[in-house]
Amino acid sequence: MTASCPCGSGAAYDDCCGPLLANRVQAASPEQLMRSRYTAFVRLDADHLFRTWHPRTRPDDVAPDPATRWKGLEVLAAEGDTVEFVASWQGGSMHEVSRFEQRAGRWLYVDGVVSRGA
Repeated sequence: MTASCPCGSGAAYDDCCGPLLANRVQAASPEQLMRSRYTAFVRLDADHLFRTWHPRTRPDDVAPDPATRWKGLEVLAAEGDTVEFVASWQGGSMHEVSRFEQRAGRWLYVDGVVSRGA
């Protein structure tokens, strides 16, 4: 049995974010891309984060912190080119409204407004 995807979709990793992280398919929507980016943080996949971050806003270092233990993702809203979500880790959470943009037919993360929770 294949493990559940960390993104919280309820689907198996191999049927959900796995193909995106392996660069076999492109995200069909901003929500799908955001879920795959969360999964990349969980799996410490800096390559996926680099590939899916808009070059105009991407920092020099996109490597996830290996000390962060992610606990879950809750998508609050996905409309147009924005996705609102709460990502939790051991000891805290982050609420973000992310903006995405299509470039050459691919969805890319542009930026987000972040607030940290308890």
